[in-house]
Amino acid sequence: MTTPAHPAHGSATISLRLRELAQLFNSMDPSPFHERDLDADAEEFIVGSALEHVKDDSEFHLHIHLVEAPPPEKADGVEESLQHYFRSRSEAKEREFRQLMRRGRFSLMVGLLFLTACFFIGELVARLGYGTAADLIRESLTIGGWVAMWRPLEIYLYDWWPLRDERRLLERLARVRVKLIIRPPKTT
Repeated sequence: MTTPAHPAHGSATISLRLRELAQLFNSMDPSPFHERDLDADAEEFIVGSALEHVKDDSEFHLHIHLVEAPPPEKADGVEESLQHYFRSRSEAKEREFRQLMRRGRFSLMVGLLFLTACFFIGELVARLGYGTAADLIRESLTIGGWVAMWRPLEIYLYDWWPLRDERRLLERLARVRVKLIIRPPKTT
């Protein structure tokens, strides 16, 4: 596997060198060719290379350099297979994003209820209690209530950004254009 090239305006080319096309896909996946999972190393390389172009919204081109020519029926389906794979991964990220937002709403509701209860009980203790012990309990309840808000705030302020960015990148990869380049090994 090699590093990505920077081609003409509006596109980004990722060059991948393999001995044979089968190395691109997970050999343990029994699915039909166009529905197979990518090999983990190939996926990591393609996504990692695509990350270098995350800011420029260019279309991706994947040049796969092969030593052995693949059967024509498999060569014709490579682009469709890769697009299908990355589209499926994008849809999975979308589901993960929706699940995170659902968890965020539930966490926010629980956190607000707990915070309200802590404030209410803290005020009650302050009115019934005497001196420093009541103040300590009230402040402890206030801190505990705000700590309960940590997770919903973390979800809504930080956790959703990476999922959104990953989904956008995978959506772009789902439109990847693939070119197979057959380069037999050099003989000496």
